[in-house]
Amino acid sequence: MHRISTLRVSPLCLGGNVFGWTADGNASDAILDAYVEAGGNFIDTADSYSTWVPGHRGGESESVIGGWLRHRSDKATVVVATKVGKHPVHRGLRPANIKICLDGSRRRLGLETIDLYYAHEDDPHVPTAEWLGVFDQLVSAGDIRHYGLSNFTAERVAEVVGVATAEGFALPVAVQPQYNLVHRAEVESAGLGAVCAEHHLALVPYYGLAAGFLTGKYARDEQPHGPRAARVRSYATEAGFDVMDAVVGVADELGIEPATVALAWLRQQPGVTAPIASVSSVEQVPALMAAAEVRLSRSQVHRLTKASAAFA
Repeated sequence: MHRISTLRVSPLCLGGNVFGWTADGNASDAILDAYVEAGGNFIDTADSYSTWVPGHRGGESESVIGGWLRHRSDKATVVVATKVGKHPVHRGLRPANIKICLDGSRRRLGLETIDLYYAHEDDPHVPTAEWLGVFDQLVSAGDIRHYGLSNFTAERVAEVVGVATAEGFALPVAVQPQYNLVHRAEVESAGLGAVCAEHHLALVPYYGLAAGFLTGKYARDEQPHGPRAARVRSYATEAGFDVMDAVVGVADELGIEPATVALAWLRQQPGVTAPIASVSSVEQVPALMAAAEVRLSRSQVHRLTKASAAFA
């Protein structure tokens, strides 16, 4: 187990964006059961999942997770993270909006207290001290245990910490950026990793498998397909497939799945507490969870880092 402030979390976080989307209720329950039975306890979702699906209103993922939690006797050991700010009807970090959205998330999840509550994206229209004050109140009231920042730049993370410190507010404990072998610049060259290290913030990167691209299921000579195709196209370049060749090479050496290698590389990056990855079927859970145990050699890490240098 790793720590995010007072939270003890498994080294691999299960992404909930698929629940109620590419994984129906039964499949989601099976995935969640398998994840916990394999030693996982850290689940990530958002109130906006899955508003991109025609007919969905948002909150579908939270509702699925909440239904699953109600039948678990060990739910107190499960750490749940959700987010506010990107729901198309309740967008932004206005104080009233945060409180309305939190009430909805708690109702759907069936939880009195959210373990980790992220600002899903920055909001330049609301003064930083204003929305930080609300997060501070929510921590003090016991409505949330901790809060974090998702999709914030390095500069804004530093500014948020500075404002919270000056105002005497609770400090953020985690930052959630996109980070994987084909998307490195934000954390590395843009300085987000350094800011997190300076302020002792846990890095909990999403898209650990680059929307499935790093599982190795896409070939150079075919167009990406399936519900994530639009997201995968940005990775499915010659440079992206060169990275996949290196991932597959290491996977073959170790006799494990490419997805396991990609997540293991991410786990071994400085400051990373728990990469987030999602699966659409229970059969995919073992490859994901194996990344919590596999430790790549320095040579293997170096080869993957070199192969993905174009993305740094």
